[in-house]
Amino acid sequence: MVAAVTVPEVGTHRFAHVNAVRLHYVEAGDGPPVLLLHGFPEFWYSWRHQIPALAAAGFRAVAPDLRGYNQSDKPPGVESYRPELLVGDVVGLVEKFGSGPAVLVGHDWGGIIAWLVTMRRPDLVQKLVVLNAPHPATFATELRHARQFLRSWYTFFFQLPWFPEAALRFQNFGLVRHSLRRRTAHPGAFSPDDVRRYREALSRPGALSAAINYYRAALRYRRETARMYRPVRGPVLVIWGDRDPHLNPHVLDGLAAWAPESQVLRIPDASHWVQNDTPDAVNQAILSFLSGTWVAR
Repeated sequence: MVAAVTVPEVGTHRFAHVNAVRLHYVEAGDGPPVLLLHGFPEFWYSWRHQIPALAAAGFRAVAPDLRGYNQSDKPPGVESYRPELLVGDVVGLVEKFGSGPAVLVGHDWGGIIAWLVTMRRPDLVQKLVVLNAPHPATFATELRHARQFLRSWYTFFFQLPWFPEAALRFQNFGLVRHSLRRRTAHPGAFSPDDVRRYREALSRPGALSAAINYYRAALRYRRETARMYRPVRGPVLVIWGDRDPHLNPHVLDGLAAWAPESQVLRIPDASHWVQNDTPDAVNQAILSFLSGTWVAR
């Protein structure tokens, strides 16, 4: 069952200048900061169910549009989306809020960035929560197997110039609309109004190419990413929607070697869009983990 949330007034819209870009973000609540990092092809609105819950629990929920998305700056060129720069954006946001280490919560690409920030700057991360985002090292290992390589076909398709943009823009973002409405575990996880908002965000000048450039940069600068790999020494919660058509569960194999204190919550009736399919279960897990009352399952 998808919980109802009053939108769009889930928080205050602001801008921050960090790492030579202007990032838009939505925030609500007072207290320790929790940064919510969205994935592809989303924007801050991906966390519309989580922002009010975190604010009500005494946290400062901050959901940025990652660089290139929605109202944030969209620097041109693949090199503008190198892993080092994506990490630098989040580091800049954490340092801007200046109240000590923050909690990072990331889904999909936001989860990958959260992993990298935690490995690169563990002093800035109090706890880490990732949703359907494998550790980059375990994903690289699993990508050698056909069972994941075939699911990741779009990563290689996105390496082509201009054509991926044209394909996603075709029929008013038909592929995106199909993914949001038909590839979820629960009908209604994304309402028609939600889909309209996603389409509008991707329609902003430069946004679609910027989003695809994350994938282009991921392959071109993969050695840069690999240099950041190191074990995460701190509490990590992985929330995993089992009905993910893009990532098979084997991407979690070997996780304990990279995150010895990690725990995994698998949700059988959730898809890749886990925080939209089962927002109440995700909120409960995050809040329990942050309060220290989480019990491993």
